[in-house]
Amino acid sequence: MQYGIMFEDINHSGDGGIYAELVRNRAFQGNSIFPSKISPWTAVGSAQLSLQNLSQPLSAALPTSLRVTASKGTAGIANPGFWGIDVKVQKYTGSFWVKGKYDGSFTASLQSTITNETYGSVKVRSQATDREWREHKYTLVPQKAGERTNNTLVITYDASATNGHLDFNLISLFPPTYKNRPNGMRIDIMEALKALNPKFLRMPGGNNLEGNDPPYYWKWNETLGPLKDRLGYPGTWSYENTNGLGLVEYLNWCTDLGMEPVLAVWAGFYLDGPAIPESALQPYIDDALNELEFIMGDVSTPYGAMRAKLGYPKPWTIKYVEVGNEDNLGGGGTTYNAYRFQAFYDAIKAKYPHMKVFASTTDFKFAETEDAGEDYHHYSRPDFFVGQFNYFDNFTTGQKIMIGEYATVQPNVPQGGDTDWAKGRLPFPTWIGTVGEAVFLLGAERNADKVWGSAYAPLLQNLDAYQWTPDLISFTADTDKTVLSTSYHMLQLFGSNPLSKTLPVINATFDPVYYVAGLSENRNSYVLKYAIYNTTSSSSSSSSTSVPMRTTFQGVRRGAKAQLTVLEGPGNDGNAAGLAFNDIGKDIVRKTVKTLTAGRDGMFEWVGGQWSVGVLEVER
Repeated sequence: MQYGIMFEDINHSGDGGIYAELVRNRAFQGNSIFPSKISPWTAVGSAQLSLQNLSQPLSAALPTSLRVTASKGTAGIANPGFWGIDVKVQKYTGSFWVKGKYDGSFTASLQSTITNETYGSVKVRSQATDREWREHKYTLVPQKAGERTNNTLVITYDASATNGHLDFNLISLFPPTYKNRPNGMRIDIMEALKALNPKFLRMPGGNNLEGNDPPYYWKWNETLGPLKDRLGYPGTWSYENTNGLGLVEYLNWCTDLGMEPVLAVWAGFYLDGPAIPESALQPYIDDALNELEFIMGDVSTPYGAMRAKLGYPKPWTIKYVEVGNEDNLGGGGTTYNAYRFQAFYDAIKAKYPHMKVFASTTDFKFAETEDAGEDYHHYSRPDFFVGQFNYFDNFTTGQKIMIGEYATVQPNVPQGGDTDWAKGRLPFPTWIGTVGEAVFLLGAERNADKVWGSAYAPLLQNLDAYQWTPDLISFTADTDKTVLSTSYHMLQLFGSNPLSKTLPVINATFDPVYYVAGLSENRNSYVLKYAIYNTTSSSSSSSSTSVPMRTTFQGVRRGAKAQLTVLEGPGNDGNAAGLAFNDIGKDIVRKTVKTLTAGRDGMFEWVGGQWSVGVLEVER
């Protein structure tokens, strides 16, 4: 089973998160759902600010601009970023577009909002004219780092050298990005994801793909090309998406982390309804095929040529396509089952026979009757996930299941049971929840012939603006304060020890120890992954909080070496494990690594602790 990641722009995890743009509301994008606004921009000096829809806009995609009105003195604008700007001694790359007559220089600077200290500034010679929009580019290297992230980008000019106003749009500032990609990704978050050793990326995520209401959903062709030509759209999580993080950026993300792209295509259904009628569905099917041609087509094809024109003549490869997202919810199930899935499936398979096309839900029987896969989502409690250890045993051999979203979102309750959405959700993953998730994943990995991949969700959370908890990685504007959750550590351990083949287990018994054994052909080793959950439960024969562990593999002899890596939480008490979580500056997960030597009959022996997760790797 492959361990991957699922991403959508929730919790400002795209704009204001992994997408490295530092300026919030950089292009005043808006619509009837989220109208264009000035906030969080503020005036500097004698300036007054207003929004304008000029007869000559910057572009059709960005019709609204910011007018700065001032006739004397220093005037300008300031932006606090996405709840702060992390100022370091490094190169920042900035740009802004201006329309209006101005013969002088702009000053771009990074300043503290607490002390008003300027950490660095640069003069930018004006090319502005009242005849057309002109772009101004600059680089800025601060002389010192900011002690906090209470900083702003400030752009000023001499208002007396203008005709009374200037119009601004697409005001951007990027720090260094991962692999130095233009319009690229935030380095610290990308490095954290790389450490997970992810094998696939499910993109462009869940609800944001669907949109809430017509005509807004994630339209791949509107996320391409220069930023001035990207329209943006109202996301489903209460804020506008810029589309700066677009289809090409997703694919480059996959390239940079060595991940397989798992592409979701819009399936004709909005979250709040309606579904596209069967008679009107064909244009949307064609659009999905056009997207696949853009990604994979030869440069001789129309959409392959479009990709090449954008600077990417070499195609990417798509092996997996998901039709929609959670189409069993919101009233979409009837049409999905009746005609929507089948129509997309038939069209995609007709052009790409070897592609894996799968449904966005397991509610229907697509995988049992056709060469199709299904996407399983579930959010629940630790005990419930442990009870799901054998869930995939009951699926038919040959079914292809992806666990596209899962997480422990609530603590255990005495009466047991599944999620009670009226009770709210945990703020962060807890250790007992992480161990419960580990048991669930081990059960899935035992069925790797059916379950080909899994992805925790949601992936990212901006602690200053979020809609959902818990999340795998949390962050702020301060790149030194990224929080790797307890579940992150478990997934890093499991994902860094992939199995190329699962192995049969002799005399298998489970509870309180759950496990899977397999072969890692790349490392020429045997691997045992395990989790110990609730040794003192009524189903356990002992009240001890530790478990004697013994294992061997066929052909392993006395003296063989193995590496044992164990993750543990705050202790043996279930209440403590249920409340313990990682936060800024606090990591409650203890990791130990030691070498074991096989004794008689090639047997490895050790003691496993309550609420622990481990991996034993044995030399072959």
